[in-house]
Amino acid sequence: MNTIAAPRWPPVVAAAVAALLVAGLGAAATDLSPWYEALRKPAWQPPAWLFGPAWTLIFGLAAMAGVLGWVHAPHASARRRMLYLFALNGGLNVLWSALFFHFKRPDWALYEVGLLWLSVAWLALHLHASSHTAARLLLPYLAWVAFAAALNFAVVDLNAPFVAN
Repeated sequence: MNTIAAPRWPPVVAAAVAALLVAGLGAAATDLSPWYEALRKPAWQPPAWLFGPAWTLIFGLAAMAGVLGWVHAPHASARRRMLYLFALNGGLNVLWSALFFHFKRPDWALYEVGLLWLSVAWLALHLHASSHTAARLLLPYLAWVAFAAALNFAVVDLNAPFVAN
């Protein structure tokens, strides 16, 4: 076994597991129920089949960013902060799905998506200090969340008001 490459495997495995966990929890909270199907949506909404591949790509890039951030972090406290920021981002990602699909509150999700976008931006800024490449890998995620926010706004605009269940 190559002793130089060996220490890189734990962050790769951890990043892959974390990405799969967030993706799995988000998918579990996403219920394309008759309620969702009945919502009016903008004409520019992508087809449903596109969301799975888009999130797969985004989570893969985020995992790669995490590995690069870990490997290039200047010290342990930078690694810890990165982990906190990824955990915050993952939690906000899952929370958005729960608010929108499980609680059927796109209006609440619209407020939360701003926090999700800020968490991606904050993470990219943190990673930029040690790896410009890691930060750039998060740009598609940042763009996708901005697009999701616009789509979320359109759904709220077309369907409001929403009531608590």
